[in-house]
Amino acid sequence: MAGKEFTVDLNKPLVFQVGHLGETYQDWVHTPILTEGSPRFFESNFNEMMTRSVWWLVPVIWLPVAFYFIKMSHSMGLTLPLEVIMSIVGAFVWTFHEYCLHRFLFHLDTKSYWGNTFHYLIHGCHHKHPNDGLRLVRPPAVAAIIALMIWNLYGILFTHSIRSVMFGGGLIGYVIYDITHYYVHYGQPTKQSMKSIKKYHLNHHFRIQKKGFGIPTTLWDRAFGTLPKTKAAENSG
Repeated sequence: MAGKEFTVDLNKPLVFQVGHLGETYQDWVHTPILTEGSPRFFESNFNEMMTRSVWWLVPVIWLPVAFYFIKMSHSMGLTLPLEVIMSIVGAFVWTFHEYCLHRFLFHLDTKSYWGNTFHYLIHGCHHKHPNDGLRLVRPPAVAAIIALMIWNLYGILFTHSIRSVMFGGGLIGYVIYDITHYYVHYGQPTKQSMKSIKKYHLNHHFRIQKKGFGIPTTLWDRAFGTLPKTKAAENSG
């Protein structure tokens, strides 16, 4: 069925429908539905469960894993000061990984059936349903796949002891990222710094989806020219 003729039925599981939108998918997925419900993705209850996660599972699962890997580096002879420094470096490097994933993978322009389906599953669903509280953090299985990819990459780049502490620090960075992401959608920040992050991220959702890829920092957007202009700057330009 041609994309222009297809209408997604929101009362049925969505994932295997969206591919039929074809070239109209990008417009559809970036037109948000602002209700706070959690739409059904799959007929299978198991598959459906794997797409959802409560926010508190992120620190409960991944902080112990992070400290386990940092402790591994200590057992390999790394000193405590170096562990602390490399953990911070690992968390910082994670922000770059996240920026790259968000910019180059999560915002792919797709129009084929499987391209649209894949995009919707990994990120498009979040833009279509930004208030879905059960899909604001990564499900553990998805996070584990990304973590395994980074672990293997670090095996090429670093020695065993540095690999472990960098990976552990990266997991701490990931926890900070995902909890911040949840908070900017559902929290009501009072500090100006968090208000700015919330405004910056919601601007990415509702005004300029092709810019503003960083959470919780704008550093990489500034470095690579993807920091969106303010409305005042746009009007003056």
